[in-house]
Amino acid sequence: QVQLVESGGGLVQPGGSLRLSCAASGMFFSSNAMGWYRQAPGKQRELVAAIASGGSTNYADSVKGRFTISRDNAKKTVYLQMNSLKPEDTAVYYCNGGARSIATMPSNYWGQGTQVTVSS
Repeated sequence: QVQLVESGGGLVQPGGSLRLSCAASGMFFSSNAMGWYRQAPGKQRELVAAIASGGSTNYADSVKGRFTISRDNAKKTVYLQMNSLKPEDTAVYYCNGGARSIATMPSNYWGQGTQVTVSS
């Protein structure tokens, strides 16, 4: 069965950086689109960044130029490098994987979520 395990969240000051990781198993990782979503208290879950099997990427306008999504097919892992973090980036971040393309995301497969808190 598909498993997605996130790591790397935590507390960081405004302007700081964090890198999230999501290790996948039980899927043909290299042929699937992968992505990161986030959900802040009282808000709907939203797409942050996605990466297709071929490497093309898609970002929410709010994170363009600050966040970078990447993947390592050999390690079956997707990363989210987050720089210049702002308090409004505070949320639970979820990994999603298994969709055939970015257009068909999200799939039904989610990680357990990792908390990111940006605060001084």
